[in-house]
Amino acid sequence: MKLQPSRSREEPEINVISLVDVLLVLVLFFMVSTSFLRETEISLRLPEATAAADAETPRESLEIVITQSGAYVVNGRELVNNERRTLRAAIERLIGDRRDLPVFIRADAAATHQAVITAMDVAGQLGFRKVNLATTTPPDA
Repeated sequence: MKLQPSRSREEPEINVISLVDVLLVLVLFFMVSTSFLRETEISLRLPEATAAADAETPRESLEIVITQSGAYVVNGRELVNNERRTLRAAIERLIGDRRDLPVFIRADAAATHQAVITAMDVAGQLGFRKVNLATTTPPDA
């Protein structure tokens, strides 16, 4: 009587070909979906503040105030609406061809980010290079 199986016993094998195929597909997917270029980049030079800094706006400057509702006030004159072209026309009318003046943007804390960016964009498109964001120091600081 023969108790041993008739076929020879083979060692189990792990087929890694399908694993390699899956890994190559994943590598290709990540290579295609990853962006290696920075689409937008903003270069910032952050201001430094000291306790002895003069908080007054220079006499010859352009001041753009943005209210809580998003309305623009240019050098003390409120604009009829808060559109980009109205802001641009008001700046051109008040300043003329002088592009060397510093621009101070004072925005209410509850003003929208878009209103501030619009004011900065209009000033930059008009050729102003000294654009400042004005802030206040909290009373308990």
